[in-house]
Amino acid sequence: MTEVNVEHMIQEIQDNIRTGDLLKARLVLDHLGEVDKKTQNRLLYEVSRGAMEFTVPLLNHILVTRPELAAGLPIIRETLISHLIAYPEVLLKSLADPEITDKRVMIETAGELKFEQATPALIALLAETRDSATIRLIIENLGLIGDPESVSTLTDYLYAADRDLIIAAIHALGQVGTHTAMHRLVERMGTDNEMDLIILGIFAEVQDQVSLDKLNDTLRSHYAHMRIFAKDELIRIGVKAVPILIENLKEEDSDLLVHTLNVLGDIGDESAIMPIRSLLTALPKNANVRFAAYEALAALPLRKGAYTLAAGLTDREDHVCTAAARAIDRNFNEILAAGIKNLLRPMTEESRHIVKIIVNAQVDNLFISLAGEEYFQEMALMYLPHAHPDVKQHYVDLLKKRGLNEFAGEIEGGKKEGPVRVKICAVDDSRMILNIYKATLHELGFEPVVFEFPAGALKWLAKEKPALVLTDLNMPVLSGIELTTGIRKLYSREELPVIMVTTQSDVQDHQAASQAGVDHILIKPFNAESLRTAMRQFIKMP
Repeated sequence: MTEVNVEHMIQEIQDNIRTGDLLKARLVLDHLGEVDKKTQNRLLYEVSRGAMEFTVPLLNHILVTRPELAAGLPIIRETLISHLIAYPEVLLKSLADPEITDKRVMIETAGELKFEQATPALIALLAETRDSATIRLIIENLGLIGDPESVSTLTDYLYAADRDLIIAAIHALGQVGTHTAMHRLVERMGTDNEMDLIILGIFAEVQDQVSLDKLNDTLRSHYAHMRIFAKDELIRIGVKAVPILIENLKEEDSDLLVHTLNVLGDIGDESAIMPIRSLLTALPKNANVRFAAYEALAALPLRKGAYTLAAGLTDREDHVCTAAARAIDRNFNEILAAGIKNLLRPMTEESRHIVKIIVNAQVDNLFISLAGEEYFQEMALMYLPHAHPDVKQHYVDLLKKRGLNEFAGEIEGGKKEGPVRVKICAVDDSRMILNIYKATLHELGFEPVVFEFPAGALKWLAKEKPALVLTDLNMPVLSGIELTTGIRKLYSREELPVIMVTTQSDVQDHQAASQAGVDHILIKPFNAESLRTAMRQFIKMP
């Protein structure tokens, strides 16, 4: 091979620059890899001194034809980009130049600069490009530019045959972020769950009215994972989402009301208090709605009017009474204490039921306010000696701390635990429901093992097999359906029955649960008798 004459190369490139001979300059630079580093830098320096119309395509030629060389000489890319930034008119001309066949650097630079003037040129490039990688790059950079003029073009790619292009178009429209762009994403939803989740993620970031409306509307979805995603995002958005959520409380759809109340409770904004109380005043027929309303109020600072919560203690469903007790305890005051004492003093059947609720709900403020009353002690001792050991010990410790040792001693001297109990695993993201499980399963003669997080339950189930699993449907991170899928990888239906206990009445959810391996569905609220009836289909009851 003929040895390269370095001085001749430098002289030649200088002449090419002077005469504007791009073709000869390319021929010289094709030998760039054959010379030492010092000569390479000298040649590149000479190139950078030329006219922009000459330098830009020449540097781009090296980048695309000798990528391995360009990787070792970052000055090539840096110089090209600095020229494009300094001379935007050259960038526009280069995007339209048919002689430059690979325009990736120009496309990326237009995006990085958010150069709106480049939008028409990029759209024109899309029309003439067949390479999917280049098309995707253009779409991504149109998103970075964020020019509303690109919305129609980007919308076309929402329906492309190439899935990667669809996803790129979704993200690009999200970056444009106008109402029109969001409406186009709304129109794209409904045919592909994976795409819908990506779009919902865009809505959660944009948070305009269209986005919030759609996230809120997804609370009605037939798919558990979609509802869970929407709930999590609305909670993360927080106060900004509260007004639209409050409007949901005027609806008749019980499932929507439950999901909305769950979200409002987790957000914890005071503006939701009055609408939730108004909902309760109307006495919703569905017990799950009443439970969710009291559960939400338990998470909110009521300040005034908390005495109205006392009505919840007389609800016909134990779940609702427990939620009301928690709300009372969270907002406890002297007026509430006096009102509840009036409810309990007659020692009627209703009074005894309220005391049982107070005991099982573990509401410390309420319990201590009543602990000095003889009528309360008499009724509480009907339940406390038989309560779950954790609950019993909790109250013993609480009473001793307050100096009520005699009452504590009577609880400790009550009924002792019998033989070893069969374990039942219960999974629910509501701590209130887990307390109800603990009390109810203990009452039925079982040892409850409860988990707030499905992942923890799966880890435990991998080491130990209970007699049966009870699981909620709508839980963050892992839904009840996903939990059941995980369980079925460990145990067959014959080895470990799974009962899904849910507020959700949607047929599609129930079908998905059955396909995942759920053996039976029990609609909340449950009590000892309904739980016993469901469980005895699969296991022997004590």
